[in-house]
This record gives sequence, structure tokens and C-alpha cells, in this order.
Amino acid sequence: MSKKTKRQAQDALNNFKYEVANEIGVPLKNGYNGDLTSYQNGSVGGYMVKKMIEAQEREMSGK
Repeated sequence: MSKKTKRQAQDALNNFKYEVANEIGVPLKNGYNGDLTSYQNGSVGGYMVKKMIEAQEREMSGK
């Protein structure tokens, strides 16, 4: 994977993280987020995985 492609993938995941946090009401901000609980941070990651699995399932089913 080229550096440019890797950077694009990192940027896309980062943007997705902020989208998900916004959707579920977690006040994630750029930079330090030490004021958030582990539950809040875990819910962002868990919901990201859920949405990625759902998207893959849709793609595999042809919908």
C-alpha cells in the first residue's frame, strides 16, 4: 500500500469515527479526549464496527 493510499484510508476512518460519534451523541473532538469515559469511547468503536459489518453484508447481498 502506498503512503498516499494509506493516508487516505486513515483519513477516511478518522472521518467515519467523528461521524459515528456525532450520530450517537459522544462529544468527540479533535485532539485530547481524556474527559470522555471508556464507555463513551468504546461505544464509538463498537458502533463503527457494527456499521462496517452492516455495509459489508449489504454489499455481499447485492443491495
